[in-house]
Amino acid sequence: MTATNPNGLLRLALLADAATCAAMGLLLAAFAGALAVPLGLPETMLRVIGVILLPWAAWVASVGRAAPPNPTAVRAVIAINAIWVLDSLLLAGGARLFGLAPTGLGVAFVLVQAAASAAITAVQAVALRRAPAVA
Repeated sequence: MTATNPNGLLRLALLADAATCAAMGLLLAAFAGALAVPLGLPETMLRVIGVILLPWAAWVASVGRAAPPNPTAVRAVIAINAIWVLDSLLLAGGARLFGLAPTGLGVAFVLVQAAASAAITAVQAVALRRAPAVA
């Protein structure tokens, strides 16, 4: 699995996505209470997002471990990641419209994870375009 092999790059991007989602899921699920005040985001929201990220990470990892990754499943990962990024930007920019009041740290937290998700998603999209067609 090398970055010069299109399927290798795609698998690497999927597995990196899965690892970061699992790490974020564990962080949010385990430490939602400690993060809520400094981020200015509801503890329940953080915990639910963390719990949702864990099975998502497992599924993305299963897509990434397939040899080669299923293009339809990869497109689903890319689409859902893109929605996640857009939702994150909406949250960061319009939180007050949703009755939320994130702190500056909270907005930065949301924007940094959105940027990381966008970067991984972009790599997935490029790698999928470069990957050989599956028969």
